[in-house]
Amino acid sequence: MSSKPVKVNSLAELKLVKREIEAQARQRAQQVAELARTRQQEASEKNLFIRAAGVVQPLPDKRRALLEKERPAPKVMQYQQDEKAVLLEAISDEFDVGTLLDVDDLLSFRRPGIGPDVTRKLRRGDWSIQRQLDLHGLRRDEAREQLSFFIREAHKHGIRCVRVVHGKGLGSPGKAPVLKSRVLSWLVQKQEVLAFVQAKPADGGAGALVVLLMASRG
Repeated sequence: MSSKPVKVNSLAELKLVKREIEAQARQRAQQVAELARTRQQEASEKNLFIRAAGVVQPLPDKRRALLEKERPAPKVMQYQQDEKAVLLEAISDEFDVGTLLDVDDLLSFRRPGIGPDVTRKLRRGDWSIQRQLDLHGLRRDEAREQLSFFIREAHKHGIRCVRVVHGKGLGSPGKAPVLKSRVLSWLVQKQEVLAFVQAKPADGGAGALVVLLMASRG
């Protein structure tokens, strides 16, 4: 709706109209300034509250039951547990190794399909010894686990010939080489082992074995 034009009859009335317009303009400016100050104050108070209280999270709904899901074991720990279980199950103390060994002065073993020339070469030292494991002073379970791990890792890294020192049993009750017989049994059960012979005197003699491993496919 358009406003009717103001009729001015004299110079005095013109001045009066001008003052009213200026007064209205000042009033509107004051209102705008007041509104701006109010909004600025509200924003400042809000920011002050956020800085004091921090980020606000909604309270949980007590009507809902929060069921925590069962977390699976970390992959690294689970892998180590699985590996250890495989090691323990792979070799047994009850295995009868007697029928698989060449019982002579130089105790030896070769897997079916491996010719006698392999053990002869092992005795001669045709394969250089690349790694050694010393089982002295270990308990039976410790020795079994370390031997299995040693053979597996050596094969994984392409090692072909290793020496396993089991000792002569001189410190055992009755001077019997208990650990030696265990080591023989454990080695026969390891699929990575192709053959082994008693070490030469310079390499440990009756207290050690020289073991030939199959070639790694990797």
